[in-house]
Amino acid sequence: MARCKICGKESEEISESIGVCIDCLRKGHLEFSLKSHEEFRERIGLPARPPKGGVKCSICANECKVKDVGYCGVWVNSSGLRPKYGFDNAELFYYLDPHPTNCVAEPVCPEKDHIGFYNLAVFFYACNLDCLFCQNIEHKTSHGSVVSLDELVKVALDRRVTCACFFGGDPAPYSPFAIRFSRKILRRRRIRICWETNGLENPRIMREIARISRESGGIVKIDWKAYTPEVYEALTGVNGEKAVERIKENVRIVKEEGAELVISTLVVPHYVDEVEVRKIVDYIASVDRNIPYVLLAFHPEHLMNDVPTTSYGQMEKLVRIAKKKLKRVFVGNPWLLRLTSP
Repeated sequence: MARCKICGKESEEISESIGVCIDCLRKGHLEFSLKSHEEFRERIGLPARPPKGGVKCSICANECKVKDVGYCGVWVNSSGLRPKYGFDNAELFYYLDPHPTNCVAEPVCPEKDHIGFYNLAVFFYACNLDCLFCQNIEHKTSHGSVVSLDELVKVALDRRVTCACFFGGDPAPYSPFAIRFSRKILRRRRIRICWETNGLENPRIMREIARISRESGGIVKIDWKAYTPEVYEALTGVNGEKAVERIKENVRIVKEEGAELVISTLVVPHYVDEVEVRKIVDYIASVDRNIPYVLLAFHPEHLMNDVPTTSYGQMEKLVRIAKKKLKRVFVGNPWLLRLTSP
């Protein structure tokens, strides 16, 4: 049983890495969570906060000013701003994932029943966030292979591959590589191109991502962590106001471009509650009530391994809230849900 360091409230769902309850967090008590982010990132050799002392990077909403290396660890200032492995290579792990895949957009995926064929899953070892609950923290604590654009295109030419999905980590830092790959493969054969991202890309980049997905029949999947800036910042380590505004802008861009859009939210116990979900849902509904919304069950990982999995009770409450405004609401990872609430 953890105790809020500000008001003293006790709950098994309060994480030591955040240090405070949701009410105190919304009042601006970020000091404990930001310290957790900073200490972890210093241990692994990444900037504690988006740097502000060099060449401006416009890849994402962090807008780092890079002296040595950006917050994502990919963009470096070496005789000018560039990805650390150049524009023709990326640090990643790829594999052929047989349909149906365990995809966030699986409920609406047009490839889910394409038995005998594969998704080319491209996991980037990079991210422009620092989520305390990261479900794939190996992208920061270990290394992938440095893969060339040509190698990845060759794999995608396999006729058994019907779609490619970029995820991670997050594809945003390597978005120029992913976009070039997409254009190159689509000139030679048609496969669906999908993206699973936090949605913080530069709007010009997001517009190109959306166009590629629309043209190829793919899906843009945006993982919206939280709506309240203080909650977003505590969970992810980056400026919550800038992040939420960028997500809003990019949601509209994807819809403007006519691409299939799916939005998801990880239901982190205690912190991603009815307040967060109601506000996210209200915004989605203001754009299009038909946008599929996936509420994902949480599993304790990384620095939030002291928080239990999402309860059935919490998930049921949030599903009811979402269904009041949205027409297509789904639950992801339901096998993780626990029976009892605290």
